[in-house]
Amino acid sequence: MPTRNNNTRARATGPLAGLKVVDLTHVMAGPTCTLMLADMGADVIKIEKSPNGDDTRHSIPPKIGDEAASFLMMNRNKRGIVLDLKTAGGKAVLRRLIADADVLVENFAPGAMERLGFGYAELHKDFPALIYCSLSGFGRTGPYKDRRGFDLVAQAMSGIMSFTGERPDGPPVKCGPPLSDITAGLLASMGILAAYTHRLKTGEGQWVETSLYEAALVQTYWQSTIALATNVAPRAMGSAHPLNAPYQAFEASDGWLVVGGANRKHWLLMLEALGAPELASDPRFVNGSDRMAHLAELEAVLSRHFRTRTRAHWLAALEEKGVPCGPVHDMLQALEDPQTLAREMVVEVEHSTIGPVKTIGLPVKFSATPGKVRSGAPVYGEHTREVLREYGFDEKQIEALEREGAVVAAAPSRKAGQQVA
Repeated sequence: MPTRNNNTRARATGPLAGLKVVDLTHVMAGPTCTLMLADMGADVIKIEKSPNGDDTRHSIPPKIGDEAASFLMMNRNKRGIVLDLKTAGGKAVLRRLIADADVLVENFAPGAMERLGFGYAELHKDFPALIYCSLSGFGRTGPYKDRRGFDLVAQAMSGIMSFTGERPDGPPVKCGPPLSDITAGLLASMGILAAYTHRLKTGEGQWVETSLYEAALVQTYWQSTIALATNVAPRAMGSAHPLNAPYQAFEASDGWLVVGGANRKHWLLMLEALGAPELASDPRFVNGSDRMAHLAELEAVLSRHFRTRTRAHWLAALEEKGVPCGPVHDMLQALEDPQTLAREMVVEVEHSTIGPVKTIGLPVKFSATPGKVRSGAPVYGEHTREVLREYGFDEKQIEALEREGAVVAAAPSRKAGQQVA
């Protein structure tokens, strides 16, 4: 039986230190899941395909040095090896890794893992304590189970694109971030941790699975509520809220801000900040249902007020009154915001070939077992030999695996002065 890498374990921090994860995922949803686990201390061994690796290695520009920035973001804190699972040697290596793993995560096309001999039913017989997590486009049951899935498709079919945009009669609009990919990754990591809790109690592993489609659907709680209650499909409302008003963006004389003046307390305080107390008695705007019924008129009236002064003026006035508000940032402004920095949501991590790289930090904080961004994303095949040695392969066996094409190993060399390209 191979022994675990005590040095790697000692370096890991966080509540999941000691958890062993075999990562057979690529692109976005699966890597988001394993990124969450790695950031919380798990030892994640990312297995890339031969010869081209994870597709995000080719999602360029931008690049930082010789590496795709997208790959660097999604794969820090992971150790990377390259296996060809169509070879006997590649399969033998993977099976040895699984024998010592707590968790396996995969987002292969439907049926691919079964064809390779690593489906859940087969592995569960030999490794009953293994937590096996699958991410897919539509899930492993239902009429669409064999379809491949993408965020664009999930956003479209979940209804999200029908109510995103500036106006009800406008074209369908996709949300900017790949929200079904990211949400599916978060749901998968939550499911894994729930299954791990069950295993701690019973010793039993299980199959955890979710999909981009379901991940997109859970983003529609408010719109689904309206549709199920009224049998009417909500339409696009710009930045406005489907249930409360005013709760949206307004344009000041020099930029945009958002205001949450929806409940009665904040509505009246907002009117004080605007210097428009007369609107409190306007029959169109007395309570929340009135304001929703006359939303277009409300937007027009409030917009006239907001355009008279600068964004800084309104933010100061609203904050003084205790009204929820904030500036509309672009991405650079958001990353440079002092709150972002104070919460360590932008951090630097050392990459083995390109030096310090900025990345997004951990969104969950722990008082006793803090997680940490410990290492940069692996160079293609960077940890292949290291991991094989840990799992009991000697140098002759490693050389034989390389000759077979079952594994690819790389020895990264540091290049100074790398720049974003």
